[in-house]
Amino acid sequence: MLKRKDLLGLKDCSAEEITEILDGAAEAEKFLSTGYKSCETLKGKALVTLFYENSTRTRTSFELAGKYLGASEVNISVATSSVQKGETLIDTGKTLDAMKIDFIVIRHPMAGAPKLLAENVNASVINGGDGMHEHPTQALLDMYTIRKVYGKISGLKIAILGDLKHSRVAMSNLFGLKKLGAEVYMYAPSTMIPKEIEKLGAHIAKSREEAIDGADAVMGLRIQLERQHGGLFPSLSEYAKFYGVNDALLKYAKKGAVVLHPGPVNRGVELTPQVIDGEKSKILEQVTGGLCVRMSVLKLLSEYREANA
Repeated sequence: MLKRKDLLGLKDCSAEEITEILDGAAEAEKFLSTGYKSCETLKGKALVTLFYENSTRTRTSFELAGKYLGASEVNISVATSSVQKGETLIDTGKTLDAMKIDFIVIRHPMAGAPKLLAENVNASVINGGDGMHEHPTQALLDMYTIRKVYGKISGLKIAILGDLKHSRVAMSNLFGLKKLGAEVYMYAPSTMIPKEIEKLGAHIAKSREEAIDGADAVMGLRIQLERQHGGLFPSLSEYAKFYGVNDALLKYAKKGAVVLHPGPVNRGVELTPQVIDGEKSKILEQVTGGLCVRMSVLKLLSEYREANA
C-alpha cells in the first residue's frame, strides 16, 4: 500500500512504493491480456482529469484506466470551464470536492500546482505533469518498460538525451531510476542542462557516444519549444545532427539495448525515423505500460483512502 494520499512526484517516493506501483502495473497488464476491460475495483469511485495543458497519452490513459477499473470518469476542458471566468485552482478543487470526487489528475504549466491543489482538497491528487518539475507516472511507465525487458532496474545504465532543462520527464526518471539502483547518464546542449543536476545523481556526459556507450536503454526527450523563451540551439536540423539519436550511435549501446521516448516524437529531430520504427524501439510498448501504471496508481491510492477513511 502507498503511504500517501496523493502522487505528486517520485522525489519523495520510496523505492518500495515505486516497486509496488510497478508490480501493480504487471498485474494490470495480466488483466488486460485476458481481453476484458471492465472490473469493479473502483466501482462507486469518481475520477476527474483536469488538464491546463494539451495531452493525448497521459489524459486518455488515465481516463481509460479509471473506466477499466469501474470508476466514473469526467474530463474537464479548462478552455470551456469556469477557469476562463477567473476561478482559482483552489476554488476549482473545492468545487470538485463538493461533488465528492475521489481522484483528480491535474496537468498544469506552473510547478507546484498539484501540491497546492492536494493541500486544499480531500480527493487524491495525481500529478500529470507540472511545469518543469515532475511527471511521475511517465517515469513510472518508463521504468516499467525497462523492467519488463531486463527483469530489473538495479545495475542498469540508462542514457537520457534531449531537452533536459525543460523536461519534467527527465527529472522524475532521474529520481526514480536512481532509487531503484540504475546509473543515469544525460547529454544535451549546454544551454539545455539544468544547473546542479549532477548533485541529484546524474552523470553529465561530454558526448552522445559517452552517454550511450554500454547503455541498456536510450531515452530521447522531446524538444519542448512551447516552454522555451529564446533560441537555445541554432536550428532543428543542427540539433538533429549534433544531438539526435540515429542507428550509428546505437551501436555504442549494449547489444539488445532498447530505445524509449515519452512522446510525441519530433521525427528526424530527437530520433531518426529508422530508430523510432526500428526493432529496438519500445515507444508503443510504453503507451501500453502507461495505461497499466495508471491503473496501478489508482488502485493503490484507493486502497490508501479506504484504509485511512
